[in-house]
Amino acid sequence: MIETSAILKGSDLRVETQYAVLLEELLELCRVHLPSVDEEFIRRAFRVSYWAHRNDRRASGELYVAHPLAVARIYVEQIGFDDVGVAAALLHDVVEDTEISLDFIREAFGERLAQIIDGLTKMSGAFETRDVTKAENVRKLMLSMASDIRVIFVKFADRLHNMQTLESLPVHKQLRIASETLNLFAPLAHRFGFNSLKNQLEDLSLAYIHPDEYKEITTGLRNSQSERESYIAGFIEPLRNRLEDDGFTFDIYGRSKNLYSIYRKMKRQDKPLKEIYDIFAIRIVLEGEGPKGKEDCWRVYSVITDLFKPIPERFRDFISVPKSNGYQSLHTTVLGPQGRRVEIQIRTREMHEVAEKGVAAHWKYKEGMKKNDEEMDELLTWVRDLLEDPQSETATDFVRDFRLHLYDEEIYIFTPRGDLFTLPVGATPVDFAYLVHTQVGSHCIGAKVNGKMVPLSHVLKSGDQVEIITSKKQTPNPDWIKFVVTQKARSRIRHWTNQKRREAQIHGRDLWDKRSARAGLSISDQELARVATRLKFPNLDQLFYEMGSGLYDVNEFIKSVQSAQREEETKSEEDTLRLQYESFMDSAQTTGKPALMIDGELHSDIATDYATCCSPIPGDSVFGYLSRTGTIKIHRISCRNAPNLILNRADRIISVEWSRQKDVQFIAALRVMGEDRVGILNDLTQVISKNLKTNIRSITISTDDGVFEGNLVLFVHDLDHLRRLIDRIKRIEGIHGVYRFEEQADES
Repeated sequence: MIETSAILKGSDLRVETQYAVLLEELLELCRVHLPSVDEEFIRRAFRVSYWAHRNDRRASGELYVAHPLAVARIYVEQIGFDDVGVAAALLHDVVEDTEISLDFIREAFGERLAQIIDGLTKMSGAFETRDVTKAENVRKLMLSMASDIRVIFVKFADRLHNMQTLESLPVHKQLRIASETLNLFAPLAHRFGFNSLKNQLEDLSLAYIHPDEYKEITTGLRNSQSERESYIAGFIEPLRNRLEDDGFTFDIYGRSKNLYSIYRKMKRQDKPLKEIYDIFAIRIVLEGEGPKGKEDCWRVYSVITDLFKPIPERFRDFISVPKSNGYQSLHTTVLGPQGRRVEIQIRTREMHEVAEKGVAAHWKYKEGMKKNDEEMDELLTWVRDLLEDPQSETATDFVRDFRLHLYDEEIYIFTPRGDLFTLPVGATPVDFAYLVHTQVGSHCIGAKVNGKMVPLSHVLKSGDQVEIITSKKQTPNPDWIKFVVTQKARSRIRHWTNQKRREAQIHGRDLWDKRSARAGLSISDQELARVATRLKFPNLDQLFYEMGSGLYDVNEFIKSVQSAQREEETKSEEDTLRLQYESFMDSAQTTGKPALMIDGELHSDIATDYATCCSPIPGDSVFGYLSRTGTIKIHRISCRNAPNLILNRADRIISVEWSRQKDVQFIAALRVMGEDRVGILNDLTQVISKNLKTNIRSITISTDDGVFEGNLVLFVHDLDHLRRLIDRIKRIEGIHGVYRFEEQADES
């Protein structure tokens, strides 16, 4: 029996000096960043955490309590909500990992903290186990989050520290956690307005999911840092002087955009880093608040446009129309010296803190922050709506609906009366109609955008005025699901479609029961399903749906059943299984392929294949994916399909390493760009075939206005061989770029 009072008093608890110092540093941060702090409450939480983890150590050798201390520090510095959240951060692992019970937490700290710890424990269990589907994981996350907003706040801090210390885990776990972070936690952090935290999560994820691109970007930024800082200083100087002369109190500085946003820009524009120019922005933070602060932002904008030529289409007013997560700022892009585009953000100090720390900072500026239960409920309404929404009937639907709530790019749409609605980029009139009201969406037959009729699939733009035309006779069209993007529209269309489908299935079942009885058939549902499968129906529901909808004649199926019943059973179930096993063993034999270390053991008798989406070669960091056919497909860790495979099919991921076998060739592809000059193709083939003794599988070249692009498919031995090729090709006169590239292919 654990004595609560003894632990809390800590009379026999000797805390190592370094952790006592860390606690005092944490308390000092609480005094700076929190509106109020109960220091004794936090000290008690630390004592329990220290005692509970007293025998646990991290891989580095330090006590495990270093982790909850680090999580609490992140919570205070980057979220800064309240001291209850700090205590929760210190105790977030104790119920799951130690002998401390939830009842102990309830007795020692009260019901509110116990509820948060319970939510964190359930959430942690959802993401550690492999026994539940991804949809169940997300549903548990949302249930925990809906109970108390601090649950997700502490989880953000916990996930950031885990990402900061991810290098100690095996590669396949690194990839799973990084993919989960990038696809779920980073967008969710954005939804709550934690911009700084979101950027860190994205950048850390990029380092593990696309390590080559991460290294390219970080190296490129480091190499260009001096030139970039010089340009920023030259741009800022006249602007700073003018603003000081006009009496503004402000901070102005340049900052590089986060690595992941640069990576996305490179992929979207299909350009190397050196051809991406808008990789930094200038930020101006004004001291004025309230109406005067907003007015000052516009005055500063006027000064900027006096000094530099603005690009009108790149102007965004998020002050008058804030983003859904509370973000406010003026964004403009101007032409700076040397004709370079420079993005400038203008905001007040309060707007800046909300932009960096999200809703927590928003409440900091309001009276009675701890009493803002109604605002907390409003913030989590979208979570509860989705949990209570009966339309997300499948795992895939549920996860997709959840992610649709996390969109980070928004447009603003107006009704003819001037009412404002926020929608995600890519939204259509049907999305808008359902946002206005479910009945408006369901009875929508047409739309006018800015006074002109448009198709219902028309993609809306920010600032559009939209008028929806309805008819009581109209019902949702199942084809709408192909172009709508909001969760509400998808769920309502899916609900109507599923309802009509169920009605057709019931009607089809009734038809079958009546006709089969009349024909004197006696057959179980299991046997019925076998016949349906032979006729290419995926299941009985589809069969009865098509019968009930008039798409398939029930009499035809009766004939098929009668024919199947007359057939003699020629193979037992055991024979079928034996044949399947023998077929698998035959397919597992390989010849002429290098042995691989699979789960730490050498295998040359297991069927392997090299994924065409990333063409791995010895030297690449790789993992294995067990396909449905039993073949292990080898992917590069940087493969564009890796995050999806690792995140959604983790049970099929296998640890794989290259063996030392030599004299085996692999396919690699390069993209080459340069000047279109006479003899360039001959120089390429000379270097590849003769100088480096490399076999060429294919070359495709295209030219346009004096520039050429070529794709080379080559046979190489390993990554070192490929790197030598790239280095040598780069030295050919007129070659401007050589990049390894991948095809787009989805795994099955």
